[in-house]
Amino acid sequence: MNTSAQPAVQLLRPDFWDDACKHLMKKDRVLKRLIPQFKDATLQTRGNAFVTLARSIVGQQISVKAAQTVWDRFALLVPQITPKRVLKLKVDDMRAAGLSARKVEYLVDLAVHFDTHQLRVAQWADLPDEDIITELTAVRGIGRWTAEMFLIFHLTRPNVLPLDDVGLINGISRNYFSGEAVSRSDAREVAAAWAPYCSVATWYIWRSLDPVPVDY
Repeated sequence: MNTSAQPAVQLLRPDFWDDACKHLMKKDRVLKRLIPQFKDATLQTRGNAFVTLARSIVGQQISVKAAQTVWDRFALLVPQITPKRVLKLKVDDMRAAGLSARKVEYLVDLAVHFDTHQLRVAQWADLPDEDIITELTAVRGIGRWTAEMFLIFHLTRPNVLPLDDVGLINGISRNYFSGEAVSRSDAREVAAAWAPYCSVATWYIWRSLDPVPVDY
């Protein structure tokens, strides 16, 4: 059983991960210390584009634990979470699952964008990061941070630097500035050594704050 399970994990591992770790350990003293502490864990992509974005909307402005609880209740409403099925759900049922009125609106708008092919999902693999961010932020409830999380966790883009992420800023503060307040400019300066693997560096900075990876 163990031997058959192992390859499934490897398939989800970004092909650039090992090269990124070597690069970052050479370029950054903090990451040289951090990466070996979490050598068996990597970023993994799960689900499909619609589910990933829907989960990110559900999780906005609430704790990870609360987000999981609401998502589990929401998932019970449909046998499979697809745009068409979400559009058939009753608002009252979605609210009863724990979703705010605004999040219901956001999920419906997301489903409409997917169902009517307003998003060029099939082309995303070939589009630059900024083009995808522009496209995603046209959907209600999706800001730059959510789009960047999508780039990192779903498309596994290697060089995303989410400067609006509180965890990244806090992690840089703790690991590079002894806990002192950090500006976006400070964070960008630290991250200059991370390119072209800012996503990987960010993931390890997150791990320094919470060893358990977050899924999107």
